[in-house]
Amino acid sequence: MKKKYTYPTVLTIAGTDPSGGAGIQADLKTFSALGCYGMSVITALVAQNTTGVRAIHNIPADFVQQQLDAVMEDIRPDAIKIGMVHTSQLVEVIAATLKKYPDIPVVFDPVMVATSGDKLIEDTTIEVIVSQLFPLVTLITPNMDEASLLANMPIETVSQMQQAGEVISATGCKALLMKGGHLQTEQLTSILMDENGIVNTYVSDKVDTNNVHGSGCTLSSAIASYLARGEELQNAVALAQEYINGAIYHGRDVLIGKGNGPLNHFYNPQTMIKNEME
Repeated sequence: MKKKYTYPTVLTIAGTDPSGGAGIQADLKTFSALGCYGMSVITALVAQNTTGVRAIHNIPADFVQQQLDAVMEDIRPDAIKIGMVHTSQLVEVIAATLKKYPDIPVVFDPVMVATSGDKLIEDTTIEVIVSQLFPLVTLITPNMDEASLLANMPIETVSQMQQAGEVISATGCKALLMKGGHLQTEQLTSILMDENGIVNTYVSDKVDTNNVHGSGCTLSSAIASYLARGEELQNAVALAQEYINGAIYHGRDVLIGKGNGPLNHFYNPQTMIKNEME
C-alpha cells in the first residue's frame, strides 16, 4: 500500500498587519519558513504599518468561534500560537475551545503593546486573560512592556525581569519566556521560567537595527512551529531564539517602510516537512 504523509500543522489565532511584518502575516511566514503548514483564525483587523497602529476593527466573538470550529473540525493543529486577544469575549471563546483539546501545545504571546508603543488591549481584558487563558497554555511570551503590565512593576534590568517572572508565574501559568529585547544593553537576555524557577537563559548580541517590527509575533510562532515538529519546550525555545536572531540579523540593513521595518523571515527557508502517517 502506498505510504501517506502529513505536514506539521500550526494554527495562529491573532490580529492582522496589512504591512506584512507582524500579526497573522508574520505568523504564517514563520510557519512556512520553518517547514510547517500554517492556518489562521483572525481576531481583529488592525490598520497598522511600520510606524504605528491607526485603528482596530473587532471581529465578533461568534465569528471567531465559527473560524475556530471550521479549522479544528477539519485540520487538527499540532500546535497553536495565540496573539492578539483584546476583549474578554474573545478570551472566553478561545478558552472554551482549548479545553476541548488539552493535549495540543499552545504558545500565547500576550500582545498588549506594539513595537511602536501603541497599546493594543482593553484594560478589563488583562484580568480575564490571566484567570482563563494562562492556566490552559503551555507557554506565555511577554516582552518587558507586557510583563510590566502583568506584574504591575517597572522592568528595566535582567534582575527586574526575573522578579516580574516570579510574580507572573504565581498567577497560574505553566511556563513563561521573559523576553529581553527592550534591554538597553549590548547583550540581550531572555529567561525561560516555570513554577519552580528559572529553566534556562538565552543571551544574544544586540543587532544595530530598527527592523524589529513583529519580532514578538515571530518568536512565539517559531516556538509553536518547533513544538509542532515534535521538539520539547526547552529545545523549541532555544531553536526559536536562533531563528529570530538570524531573521533580525539578515534583515538589519533592508529598508521596508518608514518606521520599524520587518524581519527577514526567509533568510534560511526550509522545505515543507512531510511526516509519514501511521
